[in-house]
Amino acid sequence: MFARRTHHNESFSKHYNSSFDKHRAGKSTSSKQKRSFRDRGAAVKKLDIHAPRKPDHSPPVGSTLTSAIVTICVGPDQRLFAAHEDVLSHSPFFAAICRGQFLESATKRILLPDETPEIFSSVLEYLYKGDYYPRLLHNKRKSVWELEDTANTGPAESTVFCPRAGQEILKDTMVYCTAEKYGIEELKRLALRKQGLQSGIACSTILASARYAYANTPDSDSKLRAHYLALIIRSRATFKRSGTMQMEMEAGGKMFFDLFVAVCNHMDDMAAASKSPFTKSPRTPHSPTAVRLT
Repeated sequence: MFARRTHHNESFSKHYNSSFDKHRAGKSTSSKQKRSFRDRGAAVKKLDIHAPRKPDHSPPVGSTLTSAIVTICVGPDQRLFAAHEDVLSHSPFFAAICRGQFLESATKRILLPDETPEIFSSVLEYLYKGDYYPRLLHNKRKSVWELEDTANTGPAESTVFCPRAGQEILKDTMVYCTAEKYGIEELKRLALRKQGLQSGIACSTILASARYAYANTPDSDSKLRAHYLALIIRSRATFKRSGTMQMEMEAGGKMFFDLFVAVCNHMDDMAAASKSPFTKSPRTPHSPTAVRLT
């Protein structure tokens, strides 16, 4: 369908970035004093969950943009996306599809009817650019990581309507769950870090997103689920007054048993700390950061 001609793919790559503008709130802007999350000149000393790191599988621009082009049909409306096969293959999920489906097929087309186009657009943007809108930037003056300034383009949407859930879900949670499915570990780290920088999120949205996270991650997940449990415990004064929280707890589910265990562990830590003058302040369940409520 697509010939492996260098000049064709070079032309495609020059115009590819413009396709992302259709699926995001506006064009990104950045300051000269800030650097991109995966800027090759960035040096991050501590590679823990609190400090983003550069992925080891950064797509080599010179080699991957000469491979065949694959068409991806996303969502029930079959919105079309196009990507280079080698870029997609940085995901084990797509690498397996490309190896198995295209060996004897002249039509390089992948169908993803259950995916959300806005989320897939972010995943594809990450595979090409190493980040997705709004980008994570480093503020040198404050020595902190923050989301890019969108003052000139309007606020970036923090939620996306999920047809399967029938309600708004935090975008970064959906990106995390999609990255889990596609086997892109570094994208999971990035999505979790970005979600921690969000603020002013309603309790109902947080609880809906927590349920989505539990439904779309394995029981072995120790990051996103713990993030929500720690958030609810730290913001318990807000959640205990929430009618939505009461209804969610009455509906039940594994999340609330995990929450009960987390609360018990937190209380045990506090009791242990009160008995020893040498014990540091009690910990809350581990989470990289929490969505700050206003």
